[in-house]
Amino acid sequence: MRYRNPLFRCASTVVAAIVITACTQVVPSPVGTAIAAPSPLAKKADTALPRITVHRDAYCGCCHLWVDHLRKEGFEVDDRIEGDMNPVKQRMGVAPEHASCHTAGIGGYVVEGHVPASDIRRLLKERPRIHGLALPGMPVGSPGMEVDGIDAPPYTVLAIGRDGMASPYAEHRP
Repeated sequence: MRYRNPLFRCASTVVAAIVITACTQVVPSPVGTAIAAPSPLAKKADTALPRITVHRDAYCGCCHLWVDHLRKEGFEVDDRIEGDMNPVKQRMGVAPEHASCHTAGIGGYVVEGHVPASDIRRLLKERPRIHGLALPGMPVGSPGMEVDGIDAPPYTVLAIGRDGMASPYAEHRP
């Protein structure tokens, strides 16, 4: 693709470099389901949270960072390495337009991508009649996709209805 404006060419190069850097980090193997010490923001009631099962590719460098985010926020994580994520996404009802690099299940909901723990807590508290939440792609600034020195743009977590239709669920400004 050719850009007439050099600013767009430069910006697209920077974004590509960020995504490549974030997804090519050394990926640690899952270490059981131990819970990291929760952050001060994690609520006492979080001990009653259901376990979240995360399916991820062994070679993605950002998925384990999202798992770390969940653990720091008080979630107990069942971290599963998958050889092929496509069957997982199909089985869990994730449409290609809502896809990201990892897929999780918690409390009867699907959570696709780098959705913040606060949105998952809200989902479990409110229990809306939806299929789940999705943050398509891998937005810079979302949990696990933070990059030092980069001013991350806002992103929107989507509520995915049982009919597959998406609507805004939460706005975030990193």
